[in-house]
Parts: sequence; C-alpha cells; structure tokens
Amino acid sequence: MSDKLIIFDTTLRDGEQSPGASMTRDEKVRIAKALERMRVDIIEAGFPVASPGDFESVQAVAEAVKDSRVCALARALDKDIDRAGEALRGANAARIHTFIATSPIHMQMKLRMSPDQVVEQAVKAVKRARQYVDDVEFSPEDAGRSEIDFLCRIIEAVINAGARTVNIPDTVGYNLPHQFGSLIRTLRERVPNAGKVVFSVHCHNDLGLAVANSLSAVLNGARQVECTINGLGERAGNAALEEIVMAVHTRQDIFSCKTDIDTTQIVPCSRLVSGITGFAVQPNKAIVGANAFAHESGIHQDGVLKSRETYEIMRAQDVGWTANRMVLGKHSGRNAFRTRLQEIGITLGSDEDVNAAFARFKELADKKHEIYDEDLQALVTDANLAAENERIKLMYLKASSETGEMPAADVTLWIDGEEKKATARGDGPVDAVFRAIELLVASGTQLTLYSVNAITSGTDSQGEVTVRVEKGGRIVNGQGADTDIVIASAKAYINGLNKIIAPEQRAHPQL
Repeated sequence: MSDKLIIFDTTLRDGEQSPGASMTRDEKVRIAKALERMRVDIIEAGFPVASPGDFESVQAVAEAVKDSRVCALARALDKDIDRAGEALRGANAARIHTFIATSPIHMQMKLRMSPDQVVEQAVKAVKRARQYVDDVEFSPEDAGRSEIDFLCRIIEAVINAGARTVNIPDTVGYNLPHQFGSLIRTLRERVPNAGKVVFSVHCHNDLGLAVANSLSAVLNGARQVECTINGLGERAGNAALEEIVMAVHTRQDIFSCKTDIDTTQIVPCSRLVSGITGFAVQPNKAIVGANAFAHESGIHQDGVLKSRETYEIMRAQDVGWTANRMVLGKHSGRNAFRTRLQEIGITLGSDEDVNAAFARFKELADKKHEIYDEDLQALVTDANLAAENERIKLMYLKASSETGEMPAADVTLWIDGEEKKATARGDGPVDAVFRAIELLVASGTQLTLYSVNAITSGTDSQGEVTVRVEKGGRIVNGQGADTDIVIASAKAYINGLNKIIAPEQRAHPQL
C-alpha cells in the first residue's frame, strides 16, 4: 500500500448540497484557490449537468486551479459524462467521477434496473469517461447497504473498463466503524484486480460516525478520503477534512500513511467557507472551533502553563490558529491593505476592485479601532454578496426601540430601479425591519433561521448575521455584516430575498 493518503475535497459539490449553502461561481473559485493553497490533491468542483450555473462554475474552477486535480461529478449517463468532459476541458489535471446506485433498495425503487443492467451501465459510463480523461473514478452509490457479492462483481467490471479509483460511499451514514473498515478490507481481498486502483471512501455523518468510518477505512487500506471543510454537506454532513487530516497527522503511531496537506491553511479555509456559506462553525468543533484550543478549567490552565502537551495533542499554530492580527486602522494605506489581503488569501482583480474594497475598509476603520483578519474576510464577502443579485438594495434604515414602546423601523429600498419606502412595527427592532422589508418586497417567504455571530471580540466587533428563508420548498441563506447588528440583519435578509427571487439554479443527486 502507498504511504500517501489522497485528500479529495468535495466542499464545492457535496458541501453545496446543504440547504441554503449554494455558492456563486466566483465564490467557488475563491474556495478552490484556498483548497489549492492547502495542497488538497483533488477538488470536486461540482455537477456540471445540474444547471448552466454549475457547468460554468466547474469550468471556472478548472481554469483557475493549476496545482490540484479538478474533478466533476456525473451520473452513469452519456449526457452527464459529456457535460463533465466539456466543463473540464481547460483543467491542468482532470478527473471524471461517475456513479450509479448498487444497493437493492436503490436499484429496485429508484433506478428500477436489474443488477445486470446496473453493471452494464457502470461499465459503459467508465469507458465513455475515459474518452475525455485518463483519470476516472467510479462510485457504487449506497455501497454501505449493498450486497458484498454484487459489489465485488461491479467493482471488478469497472476496473477492467478503465477506472483508476473506486470510491465506496456510506451514502446514508448507516455503517459502524468496524463494519465499514471490514468492508474495505474484504473488497481489497476479494476483487481480483483490486491492486490496480486506489480505494476511496465517502462517508456521511447521519449517526455522527463519518470521520470514524473514514479513518477505519484508512486503517484497512483505503488511500483516498472524500471529505469537506467543516464537515459541510447533505443532511448531517460529510467527514470533516480538518479532522481526517489532523487525526492522521497526530496519530502517526497508528496510521502508516501521510497527507500532503499544509495544515496551517486549515483555519483560514474553514473561516472562508463559513463566511461564504453562512454556516457558522460551532465553538466546540474539533480543530477549527473557537474553543478548540481554549482552556478555562484551572487544572487545565495550570497544566498547559507548565507544559502545553499536558492538555494539547496538537499545536494551535499547526492548523492555522495564530495571534496574528490585522494591525491596521483608518490611517493605514492602500498598499498595506492590499498586501494583507493577499497574505490571507484574498486576491482582488482590478485596481477598481481594490479601490472599492479600500473605501469600504476605511468606512469600517472609522467605526472600529482595530481591523482583524476576520473583519477583512467579512468585508470582502459582504461586498461580493451585495454585488451578486442587486434587484433589491438597502438605501436607508432607521430603527427605534425603547422601554414601554413597540419597536418601529423606517426602511427605504431600491427595488428594480425604483425607490420604495415603508414603516413597520415589530416585537423588536430586527423584527420591525424585516416586516418593513416584507411590506415592500412581498416575497411570501418564511424565515426559518436567524443567527448572529460576533466576528471578533470587543463591543465594536462586526456582527455577522445569517438568515435562512424558504419559499415553495426552496431554501436559501442570506448573509450580512456590520458593526450595527440591525443593519447587518437587514443586509442578510435582503441578500436572502435577492437569492430567492432569482431563478433556481440546481437539482443535485445524492452520493
């Protein structure tokens, strides 16, 4: 077995399947570049046949990324594979990932195909994908609930057809670690031509076992793990890249393999994904949570002060936690501003973009004494959100709240080129603002989530607001940031409404 563990990141594809986590093309490119800096081996950029927007996103990532291999997902259908091959044409290194379901319940109830038909379709798909790329990956969807004899049969067939990687997904998060590890070992032993491919795993977190199952598979010979930043993904999410990588890195006494990941890029990438998707990282999240390296217990503090290793099995600096602060304020110059953006992985294209961002930075610096890296990430993300779908813009907002009086809000919006004003009352200033906006937009949406996070410490911290709105079964996230939490809330709600009134972009398969 190779001592190299391949890290396959599917944040841009499976991670985007989280309700409300859709990303724009430019946001996907930003995340892809961050993954490239982290030295991720393979970046699954999307599902090109899903929509024109997804095709363009995969195409843009394929052209922007040079050091990582770019992958596109395709069902075992000619039209999917052709679309994936076309989207990957500009890639420096490309892979097509094709799949078909193999569990009895999926074959009978979803595909309505016989096992023989499924094998035939899988072989045909791999051969067609090989016409576009040398590197083809095949996944038997719902392998975790598939019959072992049939799995061995279809895997042997797709290897003979030209697949170079065979991915075993626990699509519904059903397996336990000892079962899943045993499955990988059994497949490697029973499939006659197993030595010709890399065995991969893709585990979902429905029972909270995605990382445990993935690591069990690695111990039993898997040499590729499919994972996402922050564990983002369908339903309860996927195996978290940061946890997989740091488990292998930290327990080299157990794992006979290593990754090429630059672990110092983990936290910056986590923050970027969180900021773009609006999915906040819980404070006690392993590796990237705000409390991951925090110690409050007196016993723990005493131990760490005497020797860090008493209560820390990793160094915070090794995963990108640093004491580095953006020591810039309102007197800082444009060059220092641009340099720091580049240092934290934010590249602005034209001088016009830099000037506009610098102007926003100056506005923020007038409100805050110190600007942190997190503020810069939020500033750029907020600007990108405002520029995406500008049918609705916030022009003016006044909210009032006092003891014994019902809060009220005056709001002026720019809607499709026309200025409109409304006043509303609510249970609180944010509720009043949302009611006033809804009076003007009449979107008919339902607010299903309202979340506020402080981007940095201190009373002058920017507040980052995430809202989730739903209409007709379509769910989107909206985000906004400002030192005034009411304004941040209005920005987030308007961002969500702009998305919900835009044409629906995609329909994903599950894997």
